[in-house]
Amino acid sequence: MSLDRVGLNLGSYLSYLTRPQEVIASNIANADTPGYRTLDVARPPGFSSVFQQIAVQTEEAAGLTTRNDGNNVSMDREARLLSENTLKFSLATQMLRGELKDIRSAIEEGRSA
Repeated sequence: MSLDRVGLNLGSYLSYLTRPQEVIASNIANADTPGYRTLDVARPPGFSSVFQQIAVQTEEAAGLTTRNDGNNVSMDREARLLSENTLKFSLATQMLRGELKDIRSAIEEGRSA
């Protein structure tokens, strides 16, 4: 895979990761809102090969315990998801930095030749 392709894929992946971050932040912000239902980012079948499709849908999270006020946000779950998403974002950012470093190195090598 060429550097251009890798960089484009990483850029698309970073763009995708912003949506789960927004959804998680919304869930956390509404943890005390009566009747609020936890949202998740819908991941289509074969997601790993199509993450470039940034039009990400949300759906109500299934299987969560609902409190008496109708709210079903689990702060433990949201903290875990936030940590996972942050880790994915950090890894993708590091990989993109590596790609940019390789490109910069190639440019510098070309200048000195």
